[in-house]
Amino acid sequence: MIRYSDVYDLAIERKGGKENLERLITSSSKLTDLRFITDDRCLAEFTKKIFQSGFIWKVVEKKWNGFEEVFWKFDIDKLLLMPEEMLERKSQDRKIIRNFRKVKTIIINAQMIKDTCEVESKKFGRFLSDWPKEDLVGLWLYLKKKGGRLGGNTGPYALRALGLDCFLLTKDIEGFLRSYRVIDSGISSKKALYAAQDFFNDLSDDSGRNFAELSRLIAFSYGDNWVGLSP
Repeated sequence: MIRYSDVYDLAIERKGGKENLERLITSSSKLTDLRFITDDRCLAEFTKKIFQSGFIWKVVEKKWNGFEEVFWKFDIDKLLLMPEEMLERKSQDRKIIRNFRKVKTIIINAQMIKDTCEVESKKFGRFLSDWPKEDLVGLWLYLKKKGGRLGGNTGPYALRALGLDCFLLTKDIEGFLRSYRVIDSGISSKKALYAAQDFFNDLSDDSGRNFAELSRLIAFSYGDNWVGLSP
């Protein structure tokens, strides 16, 4: 099994030295105490990542103020009282990206957040914060099962954007894990997901680094991304 020091040495070689590598790993690492994230912001981030999936991210960002206006700043109680015909009308508003299938996930995920809060007797941000780090994949599967369009990398990207310490399974990371035989099945299978989780748990124990940093480190050590830090 490849160890942290091996991965680190690979990344150093590809990124032009230790100093450059460390700057790349830590430059965008922004973890947040999710206990203070409100439920509406969780829903907003899930929605943003759903609309960004398979689409141009900059277009979604440009339209985002429109989403906030049209959907009442993602007030969950208001949204869940909305009749379906109103949702259909809102889905055609030119202030947003008009995709009714994705718009419908706002209600699905609002209900998921509300139900979770009631069952767990805590805010959704606290629920995310309290989830065991060593079973992050379990949280991904929860979001996929209970929510709408939060499978694949969409849920993990949303969690990362909210500030949760989260690794990703991007194309480069998947390629790395396959090349070192950490995974040998479909990336979305439970077998592969939990193999990846075990690998990241071991790397974190070995290095003391968080998942977000380790995720970047692995991505920098594989694939075609030999480009160093821009001056």
